[in-house]
Amino acid sequence: MRGGVRGRGLSEEGDSDLDEEVELTLVLTPPKTDRQDSAELSVHQRVFNIANELLHTELTYVSKLHLLDQVFCARLMEEAQSRPFFPPDVIQGIFSNICSIYCFHQQFLLPALQKRMEEDSNPRIGDILQKLAPFLKMYGEYVKNFDRAMELVNTWMERSSQFKTIIQEIQREERCGNLTLQHHMLEPVQRIPRYELLLKDYLNRLPEDAPDYRDAQKSLELIATAAEHSNAAIRKTERMRKLLKVYELLGGEEDIVNPTNELIKEGHILKLSNKNGTTQDRYLILFNDRLLYCVPKLRLIGQKYGVRARIDVDGMELKEMSSAAVPRTFLVSGKQRSLELQARSPSGDLWSCRYLRLGDNLFFVFSFQSCMELGKRAPTPIREKEVTLCMKCQEPFNSITKRRHHCKACGHVVCGKCSEFRARLSYDNNRTNRVCVDCYVTLVGVSPSPCGKQASLAAENSVICSFLHHMEKGSGRGWQKAWFVIPENEPLVLYIYGAPQDVKAQRSVPLIGFEISLPESCDRLERRHAFKISQSHLTLYFSAEGEELQRRWMDILSRAGRGEEPLSHQPIIETHLMDTRSSLIGPQNIKHTERTDL
Repeated sequence: MRGGVRGRGLSEEGDSDLDEEVELTLVLTPPKTDRQDSAELSVHQRVFNIANELLHTELTYVSKLHLLDQVFCARLMEEAQSRPFFPPDVIQGIFSNICSIYCFHQQFLLPALQKRMEEDSNPRIGDILQKLAPFLKMYGEYVKNFDRAMELVNTWMERSSQFKTIIQEIQREERCGNLTLQHHMLEPVQRIPRYELLLKDYLNRLPEDAPDYRDAQKSLELIATAAEHSNAAIRKTERMRKLLKVYELLGGEEDIVNPTNELIKEGHILKLSNKNGTTQDRYLILFNDRLLYCVPKLRLIGQKYGVRARIDVDGMELKEMSSAAVPRTFLVSGKQRSLELQARSPSGDLWSCRYLRLGDNLFFVFSFQSCMELGKRAPTPIREKEVTLCMKCQEPFNSITKRRHHCKACGHVVCGKCSEFRARLSYDNNRTNRVCVDCYVTLVGVSPSPCGKQASLAAENSVICSFLHHMEKGSGRGWQKAWFVIPENEPLVLYIYGAPQDVKAQRSVPLIGFEISLPESCDRLERRHAFKISQSHLTLYFSAEGEELQRRWMDILSRAGRGEEPLSHQPIIETHLMDTRSSLIGPQNIKHTERTDL
């Protein structure tokens, strides 16, 4: 475990029994005065309460991040590296940069809030959030990856019994609170908007002449900017949250938590008995691909409904059956079953008039396929004219630079950048076809290169860049030579290229929270001038060409691991590096691109 010790309770919400946690102080209570009016709190106390609420929610949030990174991710990665049941790339694709997010909150934001609340009875939080708010942009990567992560979880729950067993074992633990992995993965997506709401409330309560007012105002602007990076994806997760509620309503017996599923409508309905025409209370849940016919379960807590029948939307027919004797009735006829139903009230006719008239309902044009069918059957393509934004990156289409393409696996309309991948599809005699990035990961099981920075351009404005040999612990691969760059505009991210001329990076590593050190004897490294960076379950080894280059990399990486930026420029003096740069940008245009730790 990195940077943490055993601690006591995190909150009163069932997160107090984590095996390994940071040392957390109890949430403070505001000082009371002799003449405090219990009916109307003073301005000072209201402000204190909001600051205290921020600390309280941060404690709980860090425990959730601990569960995701140190429990779910660590256990799955350990299994992936020791046994060939599922590849490590799948685990990295699911949890994205959750490790960096956890380190940021556990090692930086939470300690800063705790220290301020302990030392000051009139705490200021605006200056803390203003200093740390720029780092919240790392949430953008996590949120953009969220849909793909959900699809990977569902795919590998079906594909690997060992993967499914590990997930279910952890979910049964008390610290999970009877919630699924998917439910816990929503926490980081929802966190930045909560910061924004708390800061708005804080500013509304804070007098304009207060010392913290300007800092809090600036913090709100920065956090709102960070939230803009993920607003579109956050709106998508509203759909996922509805699916999770239905999933828990059904006791987890129905596999519905999938980004391709869309909940159209749910509600009570009456079912007419085939024998005597009596009515029975039932519950309908309509998705874009299926209709679930549910019966109530006599339980006080937990599962409320059981699925009695599943009817595919494809091929479903609807017929009005109303009469004077039995009004508001209609017949749903599908491949699996036919049901005669009755709305409970006149307003309940929406079931038949609006939601089940499938021929007129745009929702069912999509006909999404399950992950198990992906690539095995030709998809129903969506009409291009009906889509104005790429269904992956949400960028608007145009006829010149952002043209429309169909993913041949799922049928989505996507841009060229989001469909630059190729995969073999069973329905097309295993020929390679253009597919979107999500289908590529599902079909191939390997994450594509996520970074699009050109190596030469990144090196031209970099903190440091050079060739290094590298090796990942537990990967089974030996030493490999690559071109490493830390860009000047992203000094806390390490980009790995195959060569200086490459257009795309092979990999990016967010550096905040990493520990930099020399290798130990147990590492058994044979190369000279070696060093390593470690964070949780990930350890990367590096070997430089010389001692001076090794020292510079370790200094700059150490600063980045602490969340600090380099202080000043220093020219690269290694001859072979200058030669490489000269061949890329011309001898007259060489810039001083490396910074060093003063």
